[in-house]
Amino acid sequence: MRLTVFGATGGVGQEIVGQALAAGHEVTVVVRDPARLPEAFGARALHGAVPLDDPAAVRGAVAGRDAVLSGLGSRSRKADGVAERLTGRIVDAMEAEGVRRLLVVSAVPVGPVPAGEPLVDRLARKAIGAVLADLYADLARMEAALERSATEWTSVRPPKLTDGPCTGVYRTAVGGAPRSSRSISRADVAHAMLGLIDDPAAVRQGVGVAY
Repeated sequence: MRLTVFGATGGVGQEIVGQALAAGHEVTVVVRDPARLPEAFGARALHGAVPLDDPAAVRGAVAGRDAVLSGLGSRSRKADGVAERLTGRIVDAMEAEGVRRLLVVSAVPVGPVPAGEPLVDRLARKAIGAVLADLYADLARMEAALERSATEWTSVRPPKLTDGPCTGVYRTAVGGAPRSSRSISRADVAHAMLGLIDDPAAVRQGVGVAY
C-alpha cells in the first residue's frame, strides 16, 4: 500500500513507519523537523519526507495515497490544542486531494467506559483524567472534528503507553474499550493501526486497544 505517516519522529509514529517499511509498503512521512528522522528511515527506505508547516508539500504527500496514519499529539500534559489543530491540517489536505482513509491515535479515556468496568479501574480512569484533563479535552475535540469531516477515519484509543515490543497480541473493541484497559506498547498500537486500515468495521469509529 501507499501510506503517508504524520508524526514519524514520535514513539508511535516511528513504530508505524518501521513496521510499514518492513511489510513492504511505500511510505511517505510528514514531520515537524525532517532532520530528526531516525537514520533507519533514510532516503533509500522512505518514498519521501516533507515538513508539516508546508501546506503545499503536505497536500502533495497525501495525494494518491491509500491511507494516512497519524501519530501526532502533545509532547507534554499541556496540549495547547495540538491534536485538534494538526489533525485539522491533515483533514484539510486529504479533503483537498480526495483521499479518504485516515487513522489517528487518541486515548482510551476519550471513549465510553466499558460495561462492567471494575471499581478500581473506574477510579484510576477518573484520577488520570483529572491529571491529563487538557490532553484528553484536546483529543475529544479532535475526534469531534473527525466526525464532522468527510474522511473515513478511525481513532485508535490506547491506555498507558509503554516501550515494550510488538507482540501482535492485544484486545480491541470497536466503538468502545476493552474492559480494564491499563497498558499497551507503542509498537502494538502501531501494529493495530496498520491492521485496521482495511477493516470496514473500524471506519468512522473509535477503537480501544489494550493488553
